[in-house]
Amino acid sequence: MALVSVPCVLLLLAGVVINECVALKSTPPAAKTKGQPWPMPSVYTTTGDTMLVTSSAFKFAAGDKTCDILQDAFDRYFGYIFYSGRRHLKSDSLRFVARKAGQPMLTTLRVDVTTECDRLYPSIDMDESYDLKVLGDQSTLTAVSVWGALRGLETFSQLVYEDSDDQEAMAFNKMNVFHWHIVDDQSFPYQSLTYPELSNKGAYDPYTHIYSPGDVREIIEFARKRGIRVVPEFDSPGHTQSWGNGQPNLLTKCYTDQTPNGKFGPIDPTVSTTYSFLKGFIRELTEVFPDKYLHLGGDEVSFSCWKSNPNITTFMELHQFDKNYAKLEEYYMQNLLNIVSSYNNGYVVWQEVVDNGVKVAQDTVVQVWKGHQEAELAKVTQAGFRSILSSCWYLNDISFGADWRKYYTCDPQHFNGSLAQKNLVIGGEFCMWGEFVDGTNVIPRSWPRGSAIAERLWSSADLRDPHIVTPRLEEHRCRMIRRGLNAEPVNGPGVCKYEYHPGL
Repeated sequence: MALVSVPCVLLLLAGVVINECVALKSTPPAAKTKGQPWPMPSVYTTTGDTMLVTSSAFKFAAGDKTCDILQDAFDRYFGYIFYSGRRHLKSDSLRFVARKAGQPMLTTLRVDVTTECDRLYPSIDMDESYDLKVLGDQSTLTAVSVWGALRGLETFSQLVYEDSDDQEAMAFNKMNVFHWHIVDDQSFPYQSLTYPELSNKGAYDPYTHIYSPGDVREIIEFARKRGIRVVPEFDSPGHTQSWGNGQPNLLTKCYTDQTPNGKFGPIDPTVSTTYSFLKGFIRELTEVFPDKYLHLGGDEVSFSCWKSNPNITTFMELHQFDKNYAKLEEYYMQNLLNIVSSYNNGYVVWQEVVDNGVKVAQDTVVQVWKGHQEAELAKVTQAGFRSILSSCWYLNDISFGADWRKYYTCDPQHFNGSLAQKNLVIGGEFCMWGEFVDGTNVIPRSWPRGSAIAERLWSSADLRDPHIVTPRLEEHRCRMIRRGLNAEPVNGPGVCKYEYHPGL
């Protein structure tokens, strides 16, 4: 029997020295909280009393409306609460204190969802609010949508902790969008049914290093059951070298002194075959990915190859673009956006698209990623566009020490603008690019540094002092380790009993 405790709560969402040995000043271990949620809900109240929760007696109970998402979540969160993701720490090997005389038990959490939830996919407009009351036999979790219920279940799992020192429950970080930058210059791993040669000739290996249709469906379904949107990015017209391997005449031929030099640049925006290909490819993407939005990229387009190509020069003259190659980029992007809109899909673009003056629909979401983010956010929102921020949250860029603090203090709504403008900043995104990251290090490099960003985006702007929240982050890191994730230390010396065991 696994025996754990939960606090009674009411909450609502939402100089360089060479060949020298330097003795470092002794630093005490970082403190940890017990049973405190991350990210912090918008309203959180606790009495300080505790109840016991045992694996043999506790259950989740659905209200009048239930579905596969909710039932799957019940099974998942029961495991998160009572079992460790570490192989050496199953429930029958954990040590717990005996139940105290007269201490109340929590046997049921009733989960009520007020709207139907069968076969839903998360969307940009989903309601993720919830009301969680843990008050003995009257414990309830109420949400308008199943997505709010998922966020509330995550919070509940964080409140439960093992009734002995340094043993915590597991949790997520309530991130709700997976922006999947699925292809780039180096490789085209997405296996298209309409254009199979894209991956056959563009992937590192057409058999082992691809995402098959089945893989994509599995990822989308895995995300759906956790309330996570999957927004794929097919970045163009730059970052497309791998596309040209399987799609002839798509890329621009580069010239040296009026002679092709064997190199290729961005997609050629001057030929009709480009747009015939894009129309068929975008149609497939809208059928495969259920989210309303596609990320179309549009960043870092080099003009040098376009400038070298005499056919491009002639096209520029015919369209009276003079020598303004941003106009050519605008021409391409406008055609691409029109194609996407024809399938009733919305789109996300990198900030260069708007910076270069491309006319985009008013429901376009603009991702701000360069420096001078405050000025850029002010400009984008002044034009009436919704925006997401990633400039200050590039987790693939590592530095020594507790660098999570700088991520925690970056406020996406800190810029000169009206309240209406600030409300157009609908969220943010941490980026983990793959030049020096793969499956061996993506988890420790992402977590719990990414947790700091999750709380900044979910919780009150009044939570600004990293020192105050450090103990809660320590607990949260230990939760993730218990779940089986190799979350790295971020606050200096400390201890989590799940950090290491021979054979892991």
